[in-house]
Amino acid sequence: MPKLATTLKPKLKLPTVKHENIYNFPNFLTLTRLIATPVVGYLIIHNHHLYAFTLFTYAAVSDLLDGWIARKWKLQTVVGSVVDPMADKLLMTTLITCLAVNGSLPMPLFALILGRDASLAVSALYYRYASLPAPKTMARYWDFSLPSAEVHPTNISKFNTFLQLSLLGTLLCTNLLHDPSATTSAAGGLLMSIQDALGGETGVKTLIQGMSAVVATTTIYSGLEYTWSKKAVVILGGDEALKRKQGFRGRMIMASGFGSFIALAAWLWYNDTAKEEVGKVIESKK
Repeated sequence: MPKLATTLKPKLKLPTVKHENIYNFPNFLTLTRLIATPVVGYLIIHNHHLYAFTLFTYAAVSDLLDGWIARKWKLQTVVGSVVDPMADKLLMTTLITCLAVNGSLPMPLFALILGRDASLAVSALYYRYASLPAPKTMARYWDFSLPSAEVHPTNISKFNTFLQLSLLGTLLCTNLLHDPSATTSAAGGLLMSIQDALGGETGVKTLIQGMSAVVATTTIYSGLEYTWSKKAVVILGGDEALKRKQGFRGRMIMASGFGSFIALAAWLWYNDTAKEEVGKVIESKK
């Protein structure tokens, strides 16, 4: 018997696990974008708008560049597919938070954008737990090689993301008008000429208000669409009755969470409007 085992041993081959080469240039660009994000937030809060805008521009260009390089030279990795959207969402959350803190982004709009993303995150946690086949262990919950539901972003959601980024980029540009290091730079004359072309400070303010109104509308619509669309999240499995039940509960979680943030945004907007009216009355009496 030992002789037979000795004879068979050289012929047995253990299964090999293929490891991805994650140390490539696209993943390096994504890593630098992750590192740059908190720096951008710090610069915004401390009113270093020229440096914040420069670093934001790098983050935006690197986001386009890493995807193109990965597709061009077939350097896509599973790690990259997870970390890249995570870096984008972290940058977005940091920008809206810091711009709201320094007063550039209206608080009602901040509540809507953050509330939509937070509500989607909570409902996604539910969908994952509800749709995961038994046994529902923590190890299986975080094992994404076990697919249980598919998320299909809606067209309005994609368009809303584009509009949000456009607004944030515009806010960063307008903040340059209040940064002496930007207005006195070589591009300072161009900045002032653009402001004049838009109608001065009043024109810039009107532009921002218009863009904010559009973003608020698309944010509300895209968030609510996740509450009525049965195609946005598709639960896998063969039990149709259970899938309908789980889908309904997930949509109600999204509806209750986002509805609360819509109410908060409406309250903030009402308070801001009331304060502006009081301010106008005081100014008229002077």
